[in-house]
Amino acid sequence: MIPYKHEPTLDFSKEENKKAIQEAQKLVESELGKHYDLIIGGERITTEEKIVSINPAKKDQVIGTVSKANKELAEKAMQVALETFKTWRTWDARDRADILIRAAAIVRRRKHEFSAWMVYEAGKPWAEADGDVSEAIDFMEYYARQMIRLSKPQEMLAEPGDHNELFYQPMGVGVVIPPWNFPLAIMCGMTVSAAVTGNTVLLKPASNTPVIAAKFMEVLEEAGMPPGVVNYIPGSGAEVGDYLVDHPKTRFVSFTGSREVGTRIYERAAKVQPGQIWLKRVVAEMGGKDTILVDKGVDLDQAARDIVGAAYGYAGQKCSACSRVVAHADVYDELLAKTVELAKALSVGEPKDGNYMGPVIDKGAFDKIAEYIEIGKNEGRLVCGGGYDDSKGFFVEPTIFADLKPNDRLMQEEIFGPVVAFCKAESFDEMLEIANNTEYALTGSIISNDREHIARCRRDFEVGNLYVNRGCTGSVVGYQPFGGFKMSGTDAKAGGPDYLQNFLEAKTYTEKF
Repeated sequence: MIPYKHEPTLDFSKEENKKAIQEAQKLVESELGKHYDLIIGGERITTEEKIVSINPAKKDQVIGTVSKANKELAEKAMQVALETFKTWRTWDARDRADILIRAAAIVRRRKHEFSAWMVYEAGKPWAEADGDVSEAIDFMEYYARQMIRLSKPQEMLAEPGDHNELFYQPMGVGVVIPPWNFPLAIMCGMTVSAAVTGNTVLLKPASNTPVIAAKFMEVLEEAGMPPGVVNYIPGSGAEVGDYLVDHPKTRFVSFTGSREVGTRIYERAAKVQPGQIWLKRVVAEMGGKDTILVDKGVDLDQAARDIVGAAYGYAGQKCSACSRVVAHADVYDELLAKTVELAKALSVGEPKDGNYMGPVIDKGAFDKIAEYIEIGKNEGRLVCGGGYDDSKGFFVEPTIFADLKPNDRLMQEEIFGPVVAFCKAESFDEMLEIANNTEYALTGSIISNDREHIARCRRDFEVGNLYVNRGCTGSVVGYQPFGGFKMSGTDAKAGGPDYLQNFLEAKTYTEKF
């Protein structure tokens, strides 16, 4: 198996890439409106109740309909997964890994097609969609290799005449609840990490993006994933999600989403149910309130570019997105002016037309962001954007509020949209204090030429992913393992060398000769 290499992303200023994505969009347009069944043990199951997926940039355009699971079908899926686990756990790690490598090759061949599905179902601009597909490929390639590494027994210390080993074994049935904002990459990474380690999976995709997950199920089947290893069961979080999180046979829950839902899952999973003979593991990534610190004496043009890229890529709908800028008083006004100039130049519109920024995901997100914009008008000074319109799709302008105070709501609460709060600090001590004053600790950046300040951030900036002299988004599998602490989650570090151990149990073996 060749060494892991990061899947490159494409430059859509090049005509050949632009034409390729436009051709893929035509293909996807020809398939809009189709129905997708549940998949349990390889069996397609149609239900009366449906989930309707729409284009957030064009509300009257139906992407597809998906059958909706209930408790009875969730229980059926659990029993299938339990039975399949008996054989899947015995597969050689290399054979499980090879399925991921083949799936990665299939997605690579269909890269533009998967990007186009995200343009329509998730409202992703071309570059963001392409990056999402690249990351999905990376997860499969990387986790396949990590599983082979972890499958080898670890030699331990031993007394003379003894032989000691430590090895890893799969756990059982896992419930995977991915988010809508990386509908292929994170969904794929969460699913294949649980499966390649020898577990079986109940996949409950996000209700906003179930068609992309259905397309990924087609890839797994083509790649040779045995029926019952991954079971596709879209459904209500309150019904199917709660039922499976509470289920006594659930061995682990892997979740990415909001703090509110994540803490609820954590609490429910902690309760030992009748018939349960283990403590459930929870892997949770729950969002952020990410800050870029801008020190004095830096290139403010580059700092503004870093802020805009981190704040408005995918309309700020990333848990790593920059939502706060804390700038030294000496550079605050000039940095703010440069950032506003760049933000006002961004094109906003339907992603299929090549715009930099598309819609937010749905009506709920739109209303929440609009409410925060109105809050911002009372807390700070609106210097850019502030407009929003849901007449055709859920569009919000790139928005900047200046002169926020550290404890204002816009500085404390996760907005998950294209809204940035600027805050002024008189010293680096104050900058760092403000950076750490939230309940989240996911990503952060320090833009500085002062080595002491950089060293202090390395030690004291409370984030799981710290970036120096660049934006706070754009982690790459195998390069920057991703995850945070405090209320950002369990810091499982997706895309890192330790991640698969979340879904494995360590067993020691001692033999006296």
